Amino acid sequence: MRKVEVSITIKTTSERVIQAFTNPAMLGEWWGVEKALIEKKVGGLYTIAWQVTEKGMGYVSTGIIKKYDPNKILEIVDFVYLSHEKPFLGPMNLTIRAQEKNGITHLYLCQDGYQEGKDWNWYHEAVKEAWPKVMEQFKEYLEKTN
Repeated sequence: MRKVEVSITIKTTSERVIQAFTNPAMLGEWWGVEKALIEKKVGGLYTIAWQVTEKGMGYVSTGIIKKYDPNKILEIVDFVYLSHEKPFLGPMNLTIRAQEKNGITHLYLCQDGYQEGKDWNWYHEAVKEAWPKVMEQFKEYLEKTN
């Protein structure tokens, strides 16, 4: 199966890295997430939405937290992408690992489980292009707000 992987080093704690993926306000600041329902526990829901209007939501990603340690890992399984423009795509996995040493954190992000087909190919290409850019924004956000 295809996957998208990004590794980046950030001048911050590993706890802040994981917090930035689980705190709705922080998700809004660095990723533009407008609504979130996140239960920070194994088996908890992880749901984030963009382009929220009175008529609905433009994009939603949702899954179940399989692993959670606020200092080092967030693993989401049964991760599904929902859009008003495309068929629902899933299930996938999204893994965020943070390893800190002396105030510098190495972040590893992997989104995998992409299937085959036109819509899957489109989504894989979009994510492959987006995650590196988004992770640069993420790094900038965390280092500025450190």
